[in-house]
Amino acid sequence: MIIGLTGSIASGKSTVAKMIQSYSLPIVDADLVARQVVEPGSPTLEKIAEAFGQEVLSEDGTMDRAKVGSIIFRDESMRQQLNAIIHPAIREEMIRQRDEFISYGEKNVFMDIPLLFESKLEHFVEKIIVVSVSEEVQLQRLMARNSLTEEEAKTRIATQIPVKEKEALAHAVIHNNGTLEDTAIQLQNILYEWNVLK
Repeated sequence: MIIGLTGSIASGKSTVAKMIQSYSLPIVDADLVARQVVEPGSPTLEKIAEAFGQEVLSEDGTMDRAKVGSIIFRDESMRQQLNAIIHPAIREEMIRQRDEFISYGEKNVFMDIPLLFESKLEHFVEKIIVVSVSEEVQLQRLMARNSLTEEEAKTRIATQIPVKEKEALAHAVIHNNGTLEDTAIQLQNILYEWNVLK
């Protein structure tokens, strides 16, 4: 079974992903893949340098994220161009990693995709777990984690689909307002119910 793991910003999805890894279950991490596909010398990074100019490469051959960020922040068409280069590469690599796990005989593979619904990648997975928090907890965690004002945090939260809508689209929801132990128990219950753990 291919299981999608998603949540909203500051919902604690990464914490749940670590818990899944602690069971030695295979997990494809979209954020990690996004960094892997732009490693120095990669075809994706070469395409970015062609589109944006060599100045977006640092001296060590890595992508200068700050420089790319400043370009796409000012120019919507450039942002779309960057996405058109990066997103297909990320999707292709995620599917490659997923299929590799399956070829090793893994029965269940998790796909940790922060923007699963926003990117319309539901078809990548068979079941979806949403890590959810109350709006108050989400706001407090994001402000604390990223040293943001309330207004800045609310702006970032607003760029994503509301967590209540994600809950409605999920096969299982982990409510992450309480203790880590509480979250771990909810995860364990889902994994037993779905026969991931026996």
